[in-house]
Amino acid sequence: MAMKYYLIAIILLSISLSSFSQKITRQEYINRYQLLSIEEMNRSGIPASITMAQGILESGSGNSELAKRSNNHFGIKCKKGWKGKKVYYDDDHKDECFRKYTSVEESYIDHTNFLMDNPRYAFLFQLKHTDYKGWAKGLKKAGYATAHDYDKRLIKIIEDHKLHRLDLKMTFNEISSFEQRSMGRSGISNSLTINAYRSHEVMKMNRVKAVIARQGDTFEMLAQEFGLNDWELYKFNDHRPGYRPVPNEIVYIQAKKSKSKDKTTHRVQEGESMHYISQMYGIKLKTLCRKNGMNPGQMPQIGQIVKLR
Repeated sequence: MAMKYYLIAIILLSISLSSFSQKITRQEYINRYQLLSIEEMNRSGIPASITMAQGILESGSGNSELAKRSNNHFGIKCKKGWKGKKVYYDDDHKDECFRKYTSVEESYIDHTNFLMDNPRYAFLFQLKHTDYKGWAKGLKKAGYATAHDYDKRLIKIIEDHKLHRLDLKMTFNEISSFEQRSMGRSGISNSLTINAYRSHEVMKMNRVKAVIARQGDTFEMLAQEFGLNDWELYKFNDHRPGYRPVPNEIVYIQAKKSKSKDKTTHRVQEGESMHYISQMYGIKLKTLCRKNGMNPGQMPQIGQIVKLR
């Protein structure tokens, strides 16, 4: 009987170790924590792309020992005044003190607080939340990490994985005409909300005013808030009457432009439709299709170069 329980214990230990050793990919990490990075941007103004890129770089996409055992995804050391749990690892020096968290969410929140409460990072908050390059260079200048190319590493991660979408509150769910399916949210509490605003914040995309849809929003509700007719919102966003926006979708409250101001082309990624691209760049769908010899509703090919001007 003792041998039986011994074997069971060995099997359970093996399963546990196997599970612990499994690595997640960068894209899996992005899918898992994208909403958390957006939430922290809402709270602080720190670009979600920067938070996500730092999490990827500092934690090895959640695979580092510090991340797995201590939920520390940003390599934040104890520093003076830290009253939470501690763990010790060799880094620049032997047995350095790092902060230990009870959840990944707690790590993301503390990362935001760490930057907001430290005077040496104060100048960064004068930058726009869409200026990820400025933030990356500023973090290096402020000495967040010792790597001489820290800013370049962050920028490469952001651009390789299109993380600037997160700064526009566009998630990386599988997207087809903005129909988004829920992704896993392991490590994020049920109390997490995506939009902390009491009223919709107006931003500009391609010089066109837009807002981010929340759970339960309709075009009728948004039209009432901004003094518009609901048919105008359907027209501005190239949707048929009756369509309901999904959370985190861009909703234009002005007519989109006929071309992009800043970019000339866009390379199509998996799951992107012409409507998705038109919303991303604030360009009228019919005009965008006409520029590229396509019909509205026709899907572009992965890797296709779409003209934006």
